[in-house]
Amino acid sequence: MAYDDGWQFLDDRGRLATAPRTPERITAYIQAGATLYDHGLRPASVFGSAHDGADADPAKAGALPTGTAEYLGPGPGLRADDLLRSAPDLVVAVAYGSDHVYALDPDAAKHLEERVPLVVLDVGQGRLLDGTRERFEALAASLGAGEDATAAAGLTGARTRLSAAAARAPEVRVLALSPAGDDTVHLARPTAWPDLRALTGHGVRMAEPGPGPGVSWSTTDWTAVERLEPDVVLVDVRANAVPMHRLAGPGGRWAATARSRVVPWNPELPCSARAHADYFAAVAKALETR
Repeated sequence: MAYDDGWQFLDDRGRLATAPRTPERITAYIQAGATLYDHGLRPASVFGSAHDGADADPAKAGALPTGTAEYLGPGPGLRADDLLRSAPDLVVAVAYGSDHVYALDPDAAKHLEERVPLVVLDVGQGRLLDGTRERFEALAASLGAGEDATAAAGLTGARTRLSAAAARAPEVRVLALSPAGDDTVHLARPTAWPDLRALTGHGVRMAEPGPGPGVSWSTTDWTAVERLEPDVVLVDVRANAVPMHRLAGPGGRWAATARSRVVPWNPELPCSARAHADYFAAVAKALETR
C-alpha cells in the first residue's frame, strides 16, 4: 500500500517491504512476473527456477510477451548482483509453504533483500487458489494497478461454466500428470495443488494416483495411467516436462491412452483472474466434449 511517506507491503513471510516511493521497476520470479503483467504491470526482468534453462519458459510466462522483460536465467545460478542488473526497485518472488525464497540461493536472497525491497508470496499447497490470487491482487493494487472488471466477470463466468459441466458429467475422471519419458510419468496428487483442489471444489472428479512416496507427485510408469482410465488428462506443458508429441507416435506410451481428452496444464499458473478463468474454461470445455 502507498502511504504519506512512501510505499509498504506485508508479504506472506510476515516481513514488511518498504520504499520511499511506489516501485516501478520490478524483477520477479517468472510466475509472479506473468501475474503482474496480467494486472497491467510489466516487470523489467524475470528469472526462472532450477527446472528452467537459458531461455524463458513460455508456459510459465503466460501472457507476458517474450522480449518485453529481460530473462535473467535460472534463479539458483544467479547472484544478488545478477538479480540487480536491471536496476529494480522491487523484487517479487514466491514460496512454497516456508520462508525460503523459491528458486534463489539462500545467500543470494539474503544479500538481495539487504539492497532492495523483496516481497515473497506463498503459492504452496497450504494455500487456496483464490487466496493466492487475492494476495497478488493486493500487491498489484499497492503498485498502482486498477481493478479489472472484465477479468473478474470472466472468472465468474468460467466458474459457473465449470460447475455446470461437472454436474452434467459426474462420471468423468480427470487426471493431472507430467510426462518424464517413455517409461516414467509423474502423476499429480490433487490435494497437493491449489489449482487441482479448486477443480474438486467445483465438482470435478479427480483421479488419485494412490498411496506411496512423493508429496506432490507419484512417480510411476505409464501403465498406472492406463489403470486409472482417465477421461480427461491435464498434461504439464512446462519446458521441463517431456513434450507429448515425443510420446505420441505409433506404439508410443501416449497411444495407449488415446481415448482421453487432453488439456494443456501449467502447474505454475499465473495467479490472476484472467489466467484462472482460462484454466477453468479449458477444463469445462473438456468435460462438455462427449
